[in-house]
Amino acid sequence: MSDAIPFNKPFIVGNELTYIERAVRLGNIAGDGEYTAKCAAFFEQQYGIPRILMTPSATAALEMAAILCDLGPGDEVIMPSFTFVSTASAVVRCDATPVFVDIASDTLNLDAERIESAITSRTKAIWPVHYGGVACQMDTIMEIARRHDLLVVEDAAQGVGASYRDQPLGSIGDLGAYSFHETKNIICGEGGALCINRPDLIARAEIIRDKGTNRKEFFRGSVDKYSWVDIGSSYVPNEISCAFLYAQLEQINRIHQRRQEIYERYWQAFADLEADQRLRRPWIPSDCQSSSHMFYLLLPDNASREALRQHLVDQGIRAVIHYVPLHSSKMGQ
Repeated sequence: MSDAIPFNKPFIVGNELTYIERAVRLGNIAGDGEYTAKCAAFFEQQYGIPRILMTPSATAALEMAAILCDLGPGDEVIMPSFTFVSTASAVVRCDATPVFVDIASDTLNLDAERIESAITSRTKAIWPVHYGGVACQMDTIMEIARRHDLLVVEDAAQGVGASYRDQPLGSIGDLGAYSFHETKNIICGEGGALCINRPDLIARAEIIRDKGTNRKEFFRGSVDKYSWVDIGSSYVPNEISCAFLYAQLEQINRIHQRRQEIYERYWQAFADLEADQRLRRPWIPSDCQSSSHMFYLLLPDNASREALRQHLVDQGIRAVIHYVPLHSSKMGQ
């Protein structure tokens, strides 16, 4: 039906086409132009992140993070199984092994209390995923990581604008990843960012992002020519996407406010069903500020889930089932 409520509807703020047209007229649409710089500066200034590198996707940012973690054969990375495939595939691309740890039943995030028992002599990093834009227990995770000399990479793909104890998600671990995919809060079709919170990783990250070359140094004038100096790939987004994204970032508070309003309507609408113990609504810890990325419902069994989903579809409300846990997938077994 034409008036059905879609699963996802991109929020368009109004200046996207204006900025895209300007980017075209400036003549630099390949990447790292004015709007790419503006987007990076926004997060660096607003979130206090030492360096932001814009990428074509959160997947690309996670792949860069895996390289920066120096992952290789035999290395292990602790992560939840209940996550999007990119979290694990970035690790597998480096011939390292994802070690799946169960999630907490309240937030559906990586259970911090289970991490330590999964650490071995081969563990190289912990990759927490902030599910639905609700933070993991980052204090506990960071303490464990520091004690065992492990790197922490935050998969904050759904967490732009969210925080943990007043710290923006993506700014807490050694590295972080954002997504601006069409299904996210702040969008540009496809897009992402790598958050670099350790200054000693910035120089290599720039090289990895630019196909493994020191091209950035060449443009700064610090070398007279650039060449291939490390592994890398084409992780620079085009300027058109960043022009679209910057229009969104200018209205980030408006976008978050609207999402919060919709989230609250669903929260109230399902209160009675939760009181009757027929389903469970999301839970947000008091020390977390959510991005209101999604509103999910937990049902007691598959039959109940399918009955509710079909009822919503019959009412013109598109509802979908989220992740198939990676440990049960073909590649995860």
